[in-house]
Amino acid sequence: MLKKLSIASVLLSMLSIPAQAQETIRLGNLKFAHYGAVSYIKEIAPKCGIKVEERVFAKGLDAMQAVIAGELDVAAVSSEAVISARASGTPIYLVAGFAKGGARLMGRADLGMKTVKDLKGKKVGVTRGGIQEILLAAELSQNGLTYSDQPGKDVQIIYLGFPDLNQALLGKNLDAIMQSEPYSSQAISKGFGNEIIKPYDTPIGEPVRTMVMTEKFYKERKPVAEKFMRCFVEATKTFIDNRDLAEKYVRENMFKGQVSHEDFVSAIENSPYSYDVTVEHIQITTDLMQKYGIGKMSKPPVAKDWVKTDLLDQAKKSMNIK
Repeated sequence: MLKKLSIASVLLSMLSIPAQAQETIRLGNLKFAHYGAVSYIKEIAPKCGIKVEERVFAKGLDAMQAVIAGELDVAAVSSEAVISARASGTPIYLVAGFAKGGARLMGRADLGMKTVKDLKGKKVGVTRGGIQEILLAAELSQNGLTYSDQPGKDVQIIYLGFPDLNQALLGKNLDAIMQSEPYSSQAISKGFGNEIIKPYDTPIGEPVRTMVMTEKFYKERKPVAEKFMRCFVEATKTFIDNRDLAEKYVRENMFKGQVSHEDFVSAIENSPYSYDVTVEHIQITTDLMQKYGIGKMSKPPVAKDWVKTDLLDQAKKSMNIK
């Protein structure tokens, strides 16, 4: 009898393996202060009935390449990377927004620049393909400044990664940068950068950082996708309600003490955690990308065809969040 029970137990455990494996969600994320709540999902995932494996990428385009390669189920990235991927035929749905803002136009502190027009004749750094590139293009255009990555225009654009932008500004190899958080807050606190503007006066307004799911995950693993979305909403609510926990997690777990209390506070003031995204916001962002030639889209995607917030709405309703 004992032997039969033992065999039955083994068979039962073998049968349960595929079900457990199916509960694992592969999440792509970036290392920024306002991506902290997304990272926190993996910490509370067991209580949500799922397992989350997080991979951290240097920039959104890298994360989207992993989605395209079938290596991720969900990714947290800037909207422009998602739009470019959808335009190239990647089967993804945009399902939530997790932060807004998060950009700042910074000048070298010793130059004392105060307006976008002061950038004339200057070298300005930005990360290629990021939402910051779109915001920079929009700001320069609406201020009547021409720009190129070659000399000869009003502004010369230099493309660098996010951490490298701060080093170039510090080393006076650039005159200004369009930067993300918490790097822009660090430039201010360390005294080598000053804020020219927060670039939210373009048609985009405050850019929304976006969460995407593969169509396969959304359609074929709907119950697991629903659990993930509830976990995302819970993680985000926790960070919004408990600033001390959010700060401790971001500073210690994500940045290993490299971000100060002051830098964290400044960064999150400029890039608060949130849940929402609208079809209108994504359509405006898509239109500006096309206008400024960012993403090189032959056929821009129509936002209403692939922005799907039903799982988000359901999750927020279950937690009485409006």
